[in-house]
Amino acid sequence: MVEALPNPEKEVVKIILLALAILIFMGVAIVLFFYFSRKKIIKTQLEKAHLEIAYQKELLQATILTQEEERKRIAQDLHDAISSKLNVVSLNANFLIEKDITLEDTHRIGEGIQKVTKSVLESSRRIAHDLLPPTLEKFGLKAALEELCEEVDAAQRFQIQYNISYPEGVLSSTNELHFFRIVQELFNNTIKHSEAKAIVLSLRCSENLLSLQYTDDGKGFEVVKAKTAKGLGMSGIENRALLMNAEFMLESAPEAGMRVEIKYQRNNEH
Repeated sequence: MVEALPNPEKEVVKIILLALAILIFMGVAIVLFFYFSRKKIIKTQLEKAHLEIAYQKELLQATILTQEEERKRIAQDLHDAISSKLNVVSLNANFLIEKDITLEDTHRIGEGIQKVTKSVLESSRRIAHDLLPPTLEKFGLKAALEELCEEVDAAQRFQIQYNISYPEGVLSSTNELHFFRIVQELFNNTIKHSEAKAIVLSLRCSENLLSLQYTDDGKGFEVVKAKTAKGLGMSGIENRALLMNAEFMLESAPEAGMRVEIKYQRNNEH
């Protein structure tokens, strides 16, 4: 027969068993805590990944839409400015080969062909300039932006102030084109939609930062709607900034003009 333990020893056993139970409970609690915490972290990461995928899809759709709109614009320009006028040249050329045409008619038709041909050449140069500005390719971003500002100023519709401080070779040719297209689209937006009277453009380059600032005093708009609106082109501007890993900031409100700032870290350049 087992000898009964004295009361003090029973108490010690109880304490040990209680301590073990507490330790086991704490261990299980810690394991469950880490399990559910990890599960929550994974869920959060998955949600973030889904949001990023959704955002990338929206970005891709906006980029494709911008490309399609640009193709339609180019196609329309080619049709309006070149194809239709070449049809006129072709029609007049057919008149020239008629047997009973007079010398006076020949001169008149020839002058008409010369006039239309000159117009076609000017249109083709303009379209080529829009596709890839020769000044940008030959002389770089600073010269191209100054030329663009001079073209806007020559129209005498706006009071334009610009300060372009950009050392040659800071950006790759691809990123120079992105910056040029951004400014070009901002000008287009102001000209077409803003009813502005004044424009201020600044491009500053510090040791590690390239900063573009653009403002107009136009009628403004609601920023949320503007980023999805087809006509304003803000999604295309933001997409170009994202392609460069640049920071894009847009401020506007009805009757409050527009302000755009793009900051590009030069250490992003490869």
